[in-house]
Parts: sequence; structure tokens; C-alpha cells
Amino acid sequence: MLQGKHILLGVTGSIAAYKAAVLCRLLRTAGAEVQVVMTALAKEFITPLTMATLSKRPILVEFFDPENGAWNSHVSLGEWADLMLVAPATANTLSKMAHGTADNLLLTTYLSARCPVAVAPAMDLDMYAHVATQQNLRTLAERGVAVIEPGEGELASGLTGKGRMEEPEAIVRAVERLLAAGERRPTLAGKRYLVTAGATIEPIDPVRYLTNHSTGKMGYAIAGELAARGADVTLVSGRTALAAPQGVRRIEVLTAEEMYRAATEAFDAADGAVMCAAVADYTPEQVAERKMEKGDGSLTLRLRRTKDIAAELGARKGGRLLVGFALETHDEEAHAEAKLERKNFDFVVLNSLRDAGAGFRGDTNKVTFIDRTGRKALPLLSKSETAARIVDKIESLSK
Repeated sequence: MLQGKHILLGVTGSIAAYKAAVLCRLLRTAGAEVQVVMTALAKEFITPLTMATLSKRPILVEFFDPENGAWNSHVSLGEWADLMLVAPATANTLSKMAHGTADNLLLTTYLSARCPVAVAPAMDLDMYAHVATQQNLRTLAERGVAVIEPGEGELASGLTGKGRMEEPEAIVRAVERLLAAGERRPTLAGKRYLVTAGATIEPIDPVRYLTNHSTGKMGYAIAGELAARGADVTLVSGRTALAAPQGVRRIEVLTAEEMYRAATEAFDAADGAVMCAAVADYTPEQVAERKMEKGDGSLTLRLRRTKDIAAELGARKGGRLLVGFALETHDEEAHAEAKLERKNFDFVVLNSLRDAGAGFRGDTNKVTFIDRTGRKALPLLSKSETAARIVDKIESLSK
């Protein structure tokens, strides 16, 4: 996939810059041509000589060479690249990219790039979690920049949390997927799909609510993969911090009732649906108009069943495709097979919370496909790779 591809590798001033050397070597080993552009501060963390040796090209830092006046054209660089990758991407550089700042060669090249762009953030956990950084990442994602999420672990500060730049091997796989998506034939062009994602929120009073741990990552990855293959995608989403995937129409909802109305309406015009949302099965019978003050003793909440969105679409589906999800903690396959029949799914994607790396919040998943012909277990994969496998199966059933 990378043979002969032109990769523009931006390196910024982070302790994680040492990983850029490994990343450059892996890209070159895979057959890519790599041109490195460094910020001035990046030179304090890794030398241009190291990166030049690995990339087999002179390293670009300034707009021009002060020795002879030779101009480093950011426009030409943007035209040369098949993909621009900024790894590591500091909070400072992400902010400048989001706001269109053009005060160094890396940033002017980004603004001139006509190719896909990806960033691999690297920073301390509080900087990564800060509302400003998260807003900048959402802004970039909404503009089509692929964000390769950082991992969790020990950070340079000595703290432990999310902010470590993803490992070079995983970044190379992400680059391969991005380039493959750009070259992929629109195999689902003309098809219309509904995807539900995220958690619903069921209010108890103006302050409190019932919900679950879903972040929406799996559903958003599926919506993005469907769109990348040419489908017209409507994403009905509960609350999430994620940006809508490129080319996807998003409808934001909060409660199970709101998701029911939006999903059933969107399904009328769809060729199929993927039911990935974590919808509350129960909601309070009554919602207090004022905050419920703490009293002595216990509190009893009376709950009623919410409408079963998947079952409703299953009853309406006719010859259309319907994919369901099952997240289980015990008797997993039996529960998934029962759901397959009860809700008239074409296949079910089963998660077990007993599998390490599967389920909520993380960036990986381990699933089993269950249909009327049998079961197929997949290995632990990134959620984007899992989404690609799910859409592969959707494609095979849509022919």
C-alpha cells in the first residue's frame, strides 16, 4: 500500500519526537518516500542529521536556506505529498493548525496541502484533556484531518494517563488505511445507511440522569467507513465528544425516545441500518421539575421500558439489511443468537466485556459475527479496523 507513496512527515517539539525516527524508518521500509519537515523546537529533541539519515532526504526547517537563499516551497511540498502526517503533534501545533496560523514551514505546508492530513497528538494528560485541546481536535476532525488518538501510559511528567503518542507501528497501519480509503472504489455508492451510535441520557431531574459508558467510537468508525466507500450515511447520535466523520450527516439526540423518533424516520429512506447505539432500556416514569434534594433514608425510582428501536426496525425492514450489536457479560453467544432472531437482524456483532481490550471507551475491540449460518470470531483490532471488517460483511450481503 505504501510502495512509491510520498509521505510528508511533520515533527514538532515533543519528547515523543524520538518515535519519529522509528516511524520514518518503518515508512521507508514499507516503500514510501519520506520528506521530513521539522519545527525549530523539534531540533532540541531529535537532530536533523538523524532524520536525514533515515529519510535519505535533507530535512526542512526554515522557509529558506540562510547560506544560499534557496527557497523551501511549502506549495511544492503540499503538491508533492500523497499524505501529510504530523507525528508527534503538540498542543501548540494542533492549536495553530486549527486556527490557521502560518508562522513556520510545517504550518504553511499544512495550509497548502491538497492531500489527506493526519495528526498523532503527544502531550501530558491534562493538556490533552483540556477543553481547548479537545476543541481544536474536533475542529480539525470536522475539516477532514484524521486524528490518531494517543495511548495511555506513563508520561514524561511522571504521571500516568492518556497522552502518549501512538506507537509507530500503529501509526503506519493508520496511514495505510487512510491511503486505502482515498483509493477505494465507491463500492457502496447509491446506498443509504442509518447508523446509531453513542449513549442515550434519561433525565431524573434537571440535574441528574441515567446513562452508560458508551463513547460512540465504534458507531462513528462504522459511519465513517460506510461513507468512505461511497454510501450516503445518516448518523443518529447520542451525546459524545466525537466529531462527525467526513461526509456523514449527523442528527444529535439525547433520550431513547428522541433516538427512536429520529431513527425510525431516517430508516424510511434507508437501504439498511447498523444499530450500534447504547440505548437505555429503562427511563424514569416521572421527571422531577426541580432538583431532588437529598433526604434521609433511601430513594426509590420507578422506571418504565423504553421503545425497542431495533425491534421496531426489524419489524419494518422487509428486504433491507439490519445489523445489531450485543454487549454481554455472560452467556454471550446465547444472548446474541436470541437477539438475532427476536429483532430480525441479518447479523449481530457480539462484544464481551470479559475480553480484554473490548467494550467501552478504548480504541480497540474484539468481536464475533453471529448470523444464521454460524459464528466468526475476529482478533483484537482497532475500532477502525473492526469497522472495516463489519462494512466488508455489509458489502458482501448487499450484493
